[in-house]
Amino acid sequence: SMMKHTGAVLLWAKDGDEAIRICRSNSTISLILMDLMMPKLDGFETTRQIRTFRPQLPIIAQTAFYEDNGREIAMKAGCDDYITKPIQQSDLVLLINQLVKKR
Repeated sequence: SMMKHTGAVLLWAKDGDEAIRICRSNSTISLILMDLMMPKLDGFETTRQIRTFRPQLPIIAQTAFYEDNGREIAMKAGCDDYITKPIQQSDLVLLINQLVKKR
């Protein structure tokens, strides 16, 4: 609902396996907002696998469970940035704009 006014086309995956399948089959994806706590395959491993075939795709890790080293772990897994829930719309839009403009 936060992104409705942006005109972005959103794709949603119920788990890491589905996220990988969607990303493999859709080369027009320009950014991933990756939940780190997903069923089947967590966001860390999902990110690692996506990086093998889409190394330049911006990935923002999102989590409700803040950890002191959470950002570092997400970055080591291949994420470009990290945001914690509850997510502020202005923070998310700013972060997305920064990452998409870099690419």
